[in-house]
Order: sequence, then structure tokens, then C-alpha cells
Amino acid sequence: MIQPLLNHIENYCSIQPDRSGLIGSFFEQRTYRRKEHLLVEGQRCFEKFFVIKGCVQLCYLKQNGTDQTIDFAIENWWISDFMAFPNAGIAKFSIRAVEQTEVLSITADSQRQLLEQVPEMEAYFHVMFQRSYAASQMRLRYLYELSKEELYLNFLRQFPAFTQRVPQYLLASFLGFTPEYLSELRKKFLS
Repeated sequence: MIQPLLNHIENYCSIQPDRSGLIGSFFEQRTYRRKEHLLVEGQRCFEKFFVIKGCVQLCYLKQNGTDQTIDFAIENWWISDFMAFPNAGIAKFSIRAVEQTEVLSITADSQRQLLEQVPEMEAYFHVMFQRSYAASQMRLRYLYELSKEELYLNFLRQFPAFTQRVPQYLLASFLGFTPEYLSELRKKFLS
């Protein structure tokens, strides 16, 4: 189960062969059923997750009682409440499986030990942070700059697989739409 992570790491940095065999011992493999929580808002966040197979959503509960989707993660993506993770702080977000999902989880303590024993992983996590932060910056730009129609079309172009895997109400939440509005847009552009 560790091989997809090792393959992903090799895409971004090289690790001495004698050290790459150590990586798996720092992770725990888990499987989650559809709609099962990996993390619940308000609880302590002890782990971050590398998605091997499946899809998860990062969300929070709004004051009106509805979930607001902030992000998704699919195969080869990392996800956590990154503010809470380093010090096992209180999670401001929940993570829920959108479909049956297999992950590798690592605690902050295990990650610190991993970085001591396999220092090349520092470069890998740095690149992952940069890529994630850049994606967040672009998402904010699109939210401010694009019309709702352009935002939807841009999302379809960049992430066509999501429209098949993610329920429409979650996609609507992620894009800041009502499910009804997303349904109208879909009819307009798919007909």
C-alpha cells in the first residue's frame, strides 16, 4: 500500500535507496466508507492523510447548519486541517469520504521522526506545500475574478474527473453555488 506514496515522492525528489524503505513504517493504512469521517470539526487533529484511492471533502459547518466545502482530495493528494495538525490542535474543518477511500495517515510526531531519519522528505513536503498553496491562491483569484458561469466552466476544464465522482450538491458547495443554480448551469452548458 505504500508504493503509490513512494512513486509520488519519486516524482518530486530523490531519496537514497537505503532510506526509502524506512518511509512505510511511519504511516498507517486506513479505509473509510462513503460519508465516513476521517476528521471531525471540533476534535483534535492528530493526522494528515495521503489519498491512495478515493475522494474526500474538507468542509466546515456554517452558522445556518449547512456544510461549506472548502476542498477535495483525490488520489495522490494530501489533506488535513493544516493549522491544527502540527500541534494536535482543535480542528476547524471536517474531512469526510465522498466515496470509499483508502489513505495513508501520519501523525505530526511520526512526521518529525520521518524527517529526522529521511531528511530528503523535507524537500518533498516543501514542494507539496508550495503546490497546495499555489492552488489555493488560484482558487481565490478565480472566485474574485470570474463570473459564476466562468468559474463553473473553468472547473470543468481543469478537473473533468470531479464532475463524475463528486455529487452535484458538494460541487455546488465548493463553487459557492446553490445546488439549484448548478443544475441550471449544467442544463445550459450540457444541452
